[in-house]
Amino acid sequence: MEITITDEGPGIDRKIRDKIFEPFYSTKPVGEGSGLGLSVVHGIVKSHKGTIKYRSNKPKGTIFTVDFPKN
Repeated sequence: MEITITDEGPGIDRKIRDKIFEPFYSTKPVGEGSGLGLSVVHGIVKSHKGTIKYRSNKPKGTIFTVDFPKN
């Protein structure tokens, strides 16, 4: 099963692409985000033997694709 999520935000800057799934990493100011969102999603997807990939269309948003294997 494949799920695609698209947003229209500013995209993901190349400088931080290797960090987006790290726990507590956030681009928001201190106190405005825990930096756990993508880390938690990544963990859940992996625990179900799935994969999560993304493609940034900076400056026109990001596309996340989540794939889960068949049982």
